[in-house]
Amino acid sequence: MESKVLLIYTGGTIGMIEEPETGVLTAFDFDHLSNQIPELSRLNMELKAVSLGMPIDSSDMNPEIWQDIAQLIVDNYEDYDGFVVLHGSDTMAFTASALSFMLQGLRKPVILTGSQLPIGTIRTDGKENLITSIEIAAAKDNEGNAIVSEVAIYFEYSLYRGNRTTKVSANAFEAFLSPNYPELAVAGVDIRFDTNALLKTRKRQLRFNPKMDDRVALMKIFPGFSTKVYERLFDIEQTRAVVIESFGSGNVPNNSSFYDMIDNYIQDGGIVINTTQCYTGNVEQGKYANSTTFNKLGVVSGSDITTEAAITKIMYLLGNCTSTEEVKTLFAQSLVGEKNES
Repeated sequence: MESKVLLIYTGGTIGMIEEPETGVLTAFDFDHLSNQIPELSRLNMELKAVSLGMPIDSSDMNPEIWQDIAQLIVDNYEDYDGFVVLHGSDTMAFTASALSFMLQGLRKPVILTGSQLPIGTIRTDGKENLITSIEIAAAKDNEGNAIVSEVAIYFEYSLYRGNRTTKVSANAFEAFLSPNYPELAVAGVDIRFDTNALLKTRKRQLRFNPKMDDRVALMKIFPGFSTKVYERLFDIEQTRAVVIESFGSGNVPNNSSFYDMIDNYIQDGGIVINTTQCYTGNVEQGKYANSTTFNKLGVVSGSDITTEAAITKIMYLLGNCTSTEEVKTLFAQSLVGEKNES
């Protein structure tokens, strides 16, 4: 029996074609996808392509569109064996992370992919990315079950857990990496899956929780920052949670006015998450004296979570939990393989 894969086009470079006369990039009609990629007709599976409204630049991505993508997957979940989301690369890691929290208990693959060059360009990376993503979305084991049962990103011969991935290059074909988690698969002559790295869901059925609370802020620590500049950021009336990108293993300057601002914010019911701005490694609050204060104030350690996953996870928890303590407790846990347990 043929596998059925649904392609969901949101926009991005992969869906663009260059107008010969003007050189302007425009979105092409995915009803004629096989004209651009004739190799698709040689895949032994049934493909259907749908567009999520007007194609957007991925910099315009937002929680409402994440909800639309997730809803489309839920609506078609029983009819397809896998899903491929065509997406701009700039915010792909945010979308993959958000979908992983909204769609817990997946037993089918949701693969996000895109390209650095338009699919109509001779040297495009889009063809290989799309074809292999479709193959992964359709891949089954000897018992007929999906090999991948999570949200993942495929780019330039590598498959990564979506909520462990970050974009690292604006112009290299190897645009993504997973700093603190191994590749789920590598595509060479064969597609080799790392079965030990793949997510094994403990939930019996798909749980769709689309609510997201966007009252979340991001603060990157740098030498000499002024606390006064950030006072409005730590206003509980405007912001329910702040993700801090700190130095190294979770360090911040020994600044009493900064500590007081965080203390007052947390006492008012705000949530502060401590992540590292380092590419690899993790937060270890209390390893150095300056981060010990964060423990005393009730700042939540992000462990080795990426910034993309931290922001979307706290949005998800704020939208679906009933208390601040529940949010903090669940953030410290790994819900869908997004972090090591604290």
